[in-house]
Amino acid sequence: MQRPEPDEALARRAARGDRTALEILLDRHANRVHAVCRRVVGDPDDALDATPEAMIAIARGVSRVAGRSAFTTWLYRVATNAALDELRRKRRRPRPTNELPDGSPAAGLIDDAVAARLDVDQALAALPVGYRVAVVLRDLGDLDYPAIAEILDLPVGTVRSRIARGRAQLKAALGNLVATPGRPRTDDE
Repeated sequence: MQRPEPDEALARRAARGDRTALEILLDRHANRVHAVCRRVVGDPDDALDATPEAMIAIARGVSRVAGRSAFTTWLYRVATNAALDELRRKRRRPRPTNELPDGSPAAGLIDDAVAARLDVDQALAALPVGYRVAVVLRDLGDLDYPAIAEILDLPVGTVRSRIARGRAQLKAALGNLVATPGRPRTDDE
């Protein structure tokens, strides 16, 4: 079985105008880009706005990155910037209410896995943006500290601090959610 072509080789080909190479890169990383956008903006609908913006920026900018740095590091930078841009646009939009048009609260029964994911998303959304981005890149993107520092244009020590503080705030927020009535706490938590 043939090994897939490395991202950097595909990026060089895409930079020379090879549309097939660009499509392979975009297809290969679309889910990762969307995941970063969703976690940074904290809202699935807003992530659907940020993701195509990131993909367009990747397609337009691939010629500038080819051979200069690790493709995935650059890709995370583009996705992060697109998500942060969406957050700025979101602040300028009117906010929807949590009620249905008839005035009844928007509530329903959902399974535990979805509830847990919503809890994590809610806790992430409550973090300051700087902490949220660093935590998402580390824990979702599985990037090392130097790569995150490069993406965010920050010293490594600042990245470490933001991740530690962000994780501590997440732990506290998720601990509070787990301890709420109706959700018994187990010995493992």
